[in-house]
Amino acid sequence: MDEQAVKALIRAAAAARGFAYAPYSGFAVGAALLAADGRVFTGCNIENAAFGPTNCAERTALFKAVSEGARSFRAVAVVGGPAGQKPARATAPCGVCRQALAEFAGPELAVILAADEEEYRQTTLGALLPCSFGARDLAPAAGPSTQ
Repeated sequence: MDEQAVKALIRAAAAARGFAYAPYSGFAVGAALLAADGRVFTGCNIENAAFGPTNCAERTALFKAVSEGARSFRAVAVVGGPAGQKPARATAPCGVCRQALAEFAGPELAVILAADEEEYRQTTLGALLPCSFGARDLAPAAGPSTQ
């Protein structure tokens, strides 16, 4: 991705962070997911007192995208840090979000970990989740019949 596109995605993630509902952790996260067709889907983390129903920003963006028909993605940007403060460093997606992204994106998905537009690094989903579990793992084993 070119630098201008990366920075636009970071800005979208930072804006989504402003909508985070994080009264328990105080850690606000925003994500912006770039679909293959050019649409950008944003999400924020949404906490719950029961913790289990809490949903991360990356999955919020992904589920919004899938619910609106997108199934192929090029990049995701993540910006997170203490609510009401400028992030001090980049935040990476949790393991559950990495696995959820792997359902719809290959290892080449660009993952932008950012504190802001000037402080970021770009990696791939494959680098963050080298041994993902997918549909290929559910296929019956190929081999000779035992009958």
